[in-house]
Amino acid sequence: MSLACGLPLLECIYCIACVRWAWNRCLHTASHDSENWGIATPEEFEPVPRICRLILAVYEEDIQKPQWAPIGGYRIDPAFFIVRKKYEDTQGRVPPYVIYLDHGNHDIVLAVSGLNLAKVSDYAVLWDNRLGQRKFDGGYVHNGLLKAAGWVLDAECETLRELLEKNPGYTLTFAGHSLGSGVASLLSVVVVQNRDRLGNLERKRIRSFAVAPVRCMSLNLAVRYADVINSIVLQDDFLPRTATPLEDMFKSLFCLPCILCLRCMRDTCIPEERMLKDPRRLYAPGRLYHIVERKPFRCRRFPPVVRTAVPVDGRFEHIVISCNAASDHAIIWIEREAQKALDLMLEKDRIAEIPQKQRMERQETIEREHSEEHITALRRAVTLAVPHAFAPYPYGTFDRFSSEHFVVGEGSLGAQKCKQRKSWDELIERLFEKDESGHMVLRKM
Repeated sequence: MSLACGLPLLECIYCIACVRWAWNRCLHTASHDSENWGIATPEEFEPVPRICRLILAVYEEDIQKPQWAPIGGYRIDPAFFIVRKKYEDTQGRVPPYVIYLDHGNHDIVLAVSGLNLAKVSDYAVLWDNRLGQRKFDGGYVHNGLLKAAGWVLDAECETLRELLEKNPGYTLTFAGHSLGSGVASLLSVVVVQNRDRLGNLERKRIRSFAVAPVRCMSLNLAVRYADVINSIVLQDDFLPRTATPLEDMFKSLFCLPCILCLRCMRDTCIPEERMLKDPRRLYAPGRLYHIVERKPFRCRRFPPVVRTAVPVDGRFEHIVISCNAASDHAIIWIEREAQKALDLMLEKDRIAEIPQKQRMERQETIEREHSEEHITALRRAVTLAVPHAFAPYPYGTFDRFSSEHFVVGEGSLGAQKCKQRKSWDELIERLFEKDESGHMVLRKM
């Protein structure tokens, strides 16, 4: 009798737990992901709208007659496009990209376009991966995106070095949208490791902007390169939150959408402790900037607010059930909302009438706070036992990473020295091979 009474009780508890989980998932909004983050300042967020504009220029057929009118005050001069590569030029190895010499901002920008749904070659890059296939710099990265990044750098290394030599003091910026964000992020990582190929360029002069970022590197790499890579996410964008491997996601999209749904549900149910312990799991890279413009249970848009952090746990782990999840991925919307957010920041500064000296002091404070936040994130990664996470160097600054840093690996009893990073020649040898005519071609995996 007691057993018969116990079964319905267990079923009720189980059903209540399932309903509670589903209720919490349905009520999860994008603002929850970054509610504890700090607010970005205009100094650090200023490059984002113009970077979006340069990425949009890659999509233009005729740069002299742009399809999308400039939103902010930034104007692109067609005379300063140094390189423009289309699919025909890259032979489908990488999405189209440009190199632009921005004299006004003392910047050399290499911008990569996103996924073209009509191009089979983009899917080939996307699907060239499986979980844990590519080990790189003590972590894991997306294999196809690393190949694309290697191809771009091998093709443009000489051009970039010449531009840096002719324009001393200029920063080198890699930028990309969607699929191109993964190429740009991994490109910056490879360049940081091989700065001698570009005339011993200082690490602080290298940066990357991943707009609507794809998950392309393991957590230890995503945190370690937070001083170089910046990811920009608009509200409910689905891609930075999609933990399901991209190649599986798009294959499911074209065959059985229910498989995609089941995989996303499975990823949602995985405990966060287990996620952090999986060294193969890929994440959105670097420092995160989250543009929040909608509030829970509100239909209309609000003045956008930009929050920023270098999170370790809670790093866009849950899909947001929203009708805007796809539209928030569009580069044109990201540019508009980023420009609105920047205008609001600048307006507040004008109202406050902040003197130039105080602005410079604030910029120094921001850099110092970012350094401290980066060190804190690295320490937290080690505390949470994230596999292969580097502990901060005991003296000096966090951007002096070298082979002397200590690494905490899975199941290790203590710290041990990490292996020397792969040289440029080793990377090219792994990714490319010579054909019968002596030309370098991608190695078949």
